[in-house]
Amino acid sequence: MDAPLPLILAALFAAGAVLLPGARWRALSTLGALILAPALLISDIWDTDQVRPLRDHPSVAVAGIVVGVAVLAGLAILFDRKPAAFPIAAAAAIPFRVPIASGGSTANLLVPLYVVVGAGALAYAIPRIFGAKSELQERKATILEWLLAGAVVLYAVQSSYSDDFDKALENVVFFYVPFALLFALLARITWTRRLAVQVLGVLAALALAFAAVGFVEYATRHLFLNPKVIASNQFESYFRVNSLFFDPNIYGRFLAIVMLGVATVLIWARRPRDVWGAAAVLAVLWAGLVLTLSQSSFAALLLGLLVLAGARWSPRWALGVGAAALVVGALFVLVAPSSVRLDLNSSKSADTATSGRYDLVKGGVNLFADKPLQGYGSGGFSRAYRRAEKGSAEKAVSASHTIPITVAAEQGAPGLLVYLALLAAAFLLLFRGVRGDPVRAAIAAAFAALVLHTWSYASFLEDPLAWALLGVGLALALAARTSAQTSPLSP
Repeated sequence: MDAPLPLILAALFAAGAVLLPGARWRALSTLGALILAPALLISDIWDTDQVRPLRDHPSVAVAGIVVGVAVLAGLAILFDRKPAAFPIAAAAAIPFRVPIASGGSTANLLVPLYVVVGAGALAYAIPRIFGAKSELQERKATILEWLLAGAVVLYAVQSSYSDDFDKALENVVFFYVPFALLFALLARITWTRRLAVQVLGVLAALALAFAAVGFVEYATRHLFLNPKVIASNQFESYFRVNSLFFDPNIYGRFLAIVMLGVATVLIWARRPRDVWGAAAVLAVLWAGLVLTLSQSSFAALLLGLLVLAGARWSPRWALGVGAAALVVGALFVLVAPSSVRLDLNSSKSADTATSGRYDLVKGGVNLFADKPLQGYGSGGFSRAYRRAEKGSAEKAVSASHTIPITVAAEQGAPGLLVYLALLAAAFLLLFRGVRGDPVRAAIAAAFAALVLHTWSYASFLEDPLAWALLGVGLALALAARTSAQTSPLSP
């Protein structure tokens, strides 16, 4: 598929699901996104080998469709009757990825999460299109929601001149559209502390299970996924694990975010059994995180812990500790650069010390300088980098490993401005009034950690955790604002 118009339409449907004021119109837009995005996906992968059994055996395809519709209908009925079941199901599905061939490459897609989001979207849309809820009005969209919707639509529009339209299509259909629906659905949930604890319990149980798999990998020196990491482990003195995730860094990101939730329980706990239970879980997850050797995940965890400390005790103390840590780190690199395999007089050494990120970032900055206004188009970083720097496909395939650089190179100044405004709106929303509220503090800390992680390992709006944290954070912030406005004045 070459025409960007259907892709832009899918993005507009997703934006409408977030922004439209009337319940029926928002439901129709949700349903439009739910139908069009899979249609674009099927058209994109229809000629791949993975779909060949379905092309050759139509009866199997029909049976699969029937089973899929039945599963979606069953979950939709459950979510309609028990709305709190949706975030719990989303938490249970959010880490699991299935490899799908598309656009000449293999993408690890969150198929279980797509099923949950699809069912949740149906549970929202059907009663508002055909039922008694059709006349309801939605609340006015916030600045954060306008910026998120704008980011999705802008990305789709800028695919029209991309050198890699297939990559842009994959990102919109696989990530931006379904995750925008996830955000909208989570933002409408009435969140309670009990529901938040239930969701954290699901995530912690999954994290412990993944850590156990990682321990087995380390003990046996055998990975289940990712040939590149398997090959790297054979030639390096260290051994990295990735559990059931394709990438050790994404696995580390997940562990770090769950650890921040558990750490919140620890520092706000009043009962000794809660303290000891949280401490035991943190010890196991820390051991699992260490085996990933993901420096970006370590840094993200540290930042998140500082945010929690500021929310629980003193923001000034947390800022002071963070500044001191930065100074100590900088002095360590200046005094003993060889300890991190760095020669301050060699750019090649800097590239080695940063696992190839230095050259990618430098190349991304050069790409932005070449086309500062429009960029190279959505998803176009890899091809543009290889052309400009004469790099290999393997080196450029992960973009710049730094989200602001990737956004600037692909989308130019418009995309970069939207990205910066989005971060400003998100941090303002999540951090305002967060002191003393453990649930909101956990969300703010996790989002700050995720953003820092994306500055050294990409995947921001391509990660469902970002959308989920923003959706939950928005719902909690609006509830806190409403509670403050309706509470009686102090005498």
